[in-house]
Amino acid sequence: MKKLRFLISLHNRENDFQMAQAQSAKDTARKLGSDAEIVYADDDAVNQSTQLLKAIQSRVDSRPDAIVVEPVGGTALPQVAQAASTAGIGWAVLNRRPDYLSTLRRAATGPVFALSSDHFEIGCIQGRQFAALLPRGGSVLYIEGPSQSSSAKERTSGMLKTKPSNIQVAMLKARWTEQSAARAVQSWLKLATSQSASINLVGAQDDSMAMGARKAFQEMTNEAERSRWLSLPFTGCDGLPATGQAWVREKSLTATIHIPPLTGQAMEILARAIQDGNQPPEYSFTTSFSIPPLESLVPRNP
Repeated sequence: MKKLRFLISLHNRENDFQMAQAQSAKDTARKLGSDAEIVYADDDAVNQSTQLLKAIQSRVDSRPDAIVVEPVGGTALPQVAQAASTAGIGWAVLNRRPDYLSTLRRAATGPVFALSSDHFEIGCIQGRQFAALLPRGGSVLYIEGPSQSSSAKERTSGMLKTKPSNIQVAMLKARWTEQSAARAVQSWLKLATSQSASINLVGAQDDSMAMGARKAFQEMTNEAERSRWLSLPFTGCDGLPATGQAWVREKSLTATIHIPPLTGQAMEILARAIQDGNQPPEYSFTTSFSIPPLESLVPRNP
């Protein structure tokens, strides 16, 4: 079998999960004996589309055999997907469930599929973590991903489904990075409503955003208020060994949710499909779990 060329398109270089995605691609490329070029969209959907179309429209001998893309925007790049498929390039979408997949697969000569974390279940796990940590109820300051992100929407829906009715949620928006979450919390702290809010837990849809929230509270000048906020439980998602899991061990985070990187698995599916000439399943999930286990979480208001 010829040496495959993969193009991996990711959001940015600032988020720990995105960097784990990149490392997973590099490790899998070595395992498969293939080449993997990684490009970053800098959180810009137009930039991402332009980068991919440039590769698809390049000379035949320099085109990738397959593209693995985690879309920045909410559309999952249907025109780009069509261009890739028409050129015979494999197309794997991460963390989206595009409407166009079935239609594209019918005419495609290369593999076309989606692979995703189960974001609704991730949200459900986080809601159960809130319940375990606040058995008597309370209020959560909850930091969501960007509005256009289907992953963020699904995590919020799952969390709202499983959190008890005696837990109230105040929501802030950020962009999957520590800096954006720190800014969101700093802006919230300037509001009059934040002064009267009685928050019992800080939850975020991403470990780096949870740490950004901690950073914002660490910079408060009022020592008593700073100590009060930093004494609260902080929870996140991603649970990578070097970041989220380490922060739980260090007690910077009370809990996280392990979400395995997807790029390597997508590349392996693409390689097998190209070799066998078969379409893989249209859509599949990875499995996530609480760290520490839900039954190990210590209630903060027993």
